Amino acid sequence: MSAYGAGLRVSEVVSLKVSDIDSERMMLRVEQGKGRKDRHAMLSPVLLERLRNWYRISRPQGWLFPGLKPASPMTTRQLTRACHAAADMAEITKRVTPHTLRHSFATHLLEQNIDALDVGYLGWWLKPPASHERR
Repeated sequence: MSAYGAGLRVSEVVSLKVSDIDSERMMLRVEQGKGRKDRHAMLSPVLLERLRNWYRISRPQGWLFPGLKPASPMTTRQLTRACHAAADMAEITKRVTPHTLRHSFATHLLEQNIDALDVGYLGWWLKPPASHERR
């Protein structure tokens, strides 16, 4: 859900910690994303509610999506397998991967007439101009 709801890469989803959720600013902190850079991703009200439900059910400590050993995060392979299983349960016949969800995030923003440059900045396909970077 985070790959679609916030446009995150699979490696960014599995690296999320409970402390990365900022519900006041409606942001997710992404540490050491692509290029080993920290960034923030938008957090929609729907995604926040789903993450709160997940928290209530699983009570994760540290990693938002723990692996087989709670002290370590879920692997990208485990997340990909979960995505395939969810697609099978939903009887989706097309190939679905976590990266497909990231692209769907961008596509749906474009369909809502969000400017293409803004979509690029949100998903970090494009680097924001220097005037927009945080200091």
